[in-house]
Amino acid sequence: MRRLPRPALLLFCAAYIFPGFLGRGPWKNEDIAAFGVMRELSAAAGNWLQPQLLGQATGFDALVPYWLGALAIRLLPFLDPATAVRIPYMALLVLTLLATWYAVYFLARSPQAQPVAFAFGGEADPVDYARAIADGGVLALIASLGLAQFSHETTPALAQLGFTALTFYAMACSPYRSASRIAGPALSLLAGLAGLALSGAPTLALLLGAGGALVQWTHTRPNLPSTGADAESPRAAGHWLLLTVASTLAVALLSTALDLWRWRIDLPGAHDVSAWADWKSLGRLLLWFTWPAGPLALWTLWRWRRQLVSRHVALPLWFAAMTVASALTTTASDRSLLLSLPPLAALAAFALPTLKRSAASLIDWFTLLFFTSCAIAIWVIWIAMQTGVPRQPAANVAKLAPGFEPSFSLLAFVVAAGATLAWAWLVRWRTGAHRAAIWKSLVLPAGGATLCWLLLMTLWMPLLDHARSLGPLSRQVASLVDKKNCVEIYGVGSAQAAALQYHGELELRRATPAASCPYLVVDVTAQSSLGGAVNLPDWAFQATVRKPTDKTENMLVYKRVSPAAAPALRGP
Repeated sequence: MRRLPRPALLLFCAAYIFPGFLGRGPWKNEDIAAFGVMRELSAAAGNWLQPQLLGQATGFDALVPYWLGALAIRLLPFLDPATAVRIPYMALLVLTLLATWYAVYFLARSPQAQPVAFAFGGEADPVDYARAIADGGVLALIASLGLAQFSHETTPALAQLGFTALTFYAMACSPYRSASRIAGPALSLLAGLAGLALSGAPTLALLLGAGGALVQWTHTRPNLPSTGADAESPRAAGHWLLLTVASTLAVALLSTALDLWRWRIDLPGAHDVSAWADWKSLGRLLLWFTWPAGPLALWTLWRWRRQLVSRHVALPLWFAAMTVASALTTTASDRSLLLSLPPLAALAAFALPTLKRSAASLIDWFTLLFFTSCAIAIWVIWIAMQTGVPRQPAANVAKLAPGFEPSFSLLAFVVAAGATLAWAWLVRWRTGAHRAAIWKSLVLPAGGATLCWLLLMTLWMPLLDHARSLGPLSRQVASLVDKKNCVEIYGVGSAQAAALQYHGELELRRATPAASCPYLVVDVTAQSSLGGAVNLPDWAFQATVRKPTDKTENMLVYKRVSPAAAPALRGP
């Protein structure tokens, strides 16, 4: 049983992790909003138990994600704050991939997950088989379309993903750790559950802990090999069961003590008559977000339907069911669905031994056509941005991103060209004659997803920064005020406020009748209620600032004047 060569797997992971974290500014909306909270928390006056931005709560009830960013800013003062906060979040993505690999590895060590022994021997070695399945699990995770953007943002969602994967690993490896070797998994379990609760998901932590305890209880005497260091004794199984229950209860008490419990259930269509449309939208999200891990996971459940209570199916199924249910019953469905990807990737890995050659060929051809077309489109549009040819893509970019000035980066071009050549080699290798490997069906999906993500984060990075950043808007506002003075804001969201602080370098205050800043910035949607927050005769309208790539994000700038000299307050 051949495993994926370690250099190739590490190269896959590195090519996926680094692009998107390096070489860009904070993006709207959650990314820049979370960064603003981290900057404020890193200041001496920050309240570490109540992270806020300009006196307002974050709305996520999360602590650990903001702590990580704030500590990084403090410990790495020689780096730009926007770069410093990404260091721990890169580590969280590394943790996600690493924990997923080991979780699938230990699940594949289960006797029920092993291939049937041949009458005259010659079957795959259990360890080699488990390693090959684990390689497939990581490839399935990287190939998942929904992982790319959210796993490269500095938001609580990525922290929740990392801690979910850590909890998943701890529970998966429990049968293979004796009482004398239980410290590592025990600490991982406690850190995973506590981190998940402190990242805004205490209910999910409680459910995952309870489900893990249930799976452990049903496998108190697993049919594991009776010899070897990895064998689990009934006493060790009982210890782990008690440890799981105790850790879950401890996290529940911690969440209660910190008042982290919140009611967030919001069923689709609960507030309008378009329930069916909402459910269809969620169905489409579930399909594309989890592709290809989701469909392969469903195939696993069908092929292993007589062994649904086996550990290698029951544990990832419970994790996937709870995280998908969380996504379907909360407003932030896409970010909640992110947590389902590690267990779905584990289930997808166990579909690989059962795939027929025709199904594997269908996956290969679909992946080849889809990602090759995407890569060609990215290159063509980049060439159009640089040269103006073809004319239509260049005109589309100019229309959708007014004010954008293309720039050429030799480093980005070399990396993108190298990745494209690597994709061509990978396609040639996959279609060539070579010894079969169990993970081969996921090489092209993972390689194609990595290629397109890397091309976007190199060739298109200046364009994406211009389109998704609030920097141009913030700098326009800053050019209309005196940075030496404070600026009041009204109706401005957390993302816009954080952008004005970081990109515009403005000192902001919430608008109140008692405030005395000489300038006022108002979101255009809040203009009608402005009179209840400030004394209108004190302010004169200065200008309307529009975001070049989004006509709905407009800000109004006012300047304080004496009541006698103030002209009539007007808007855009």
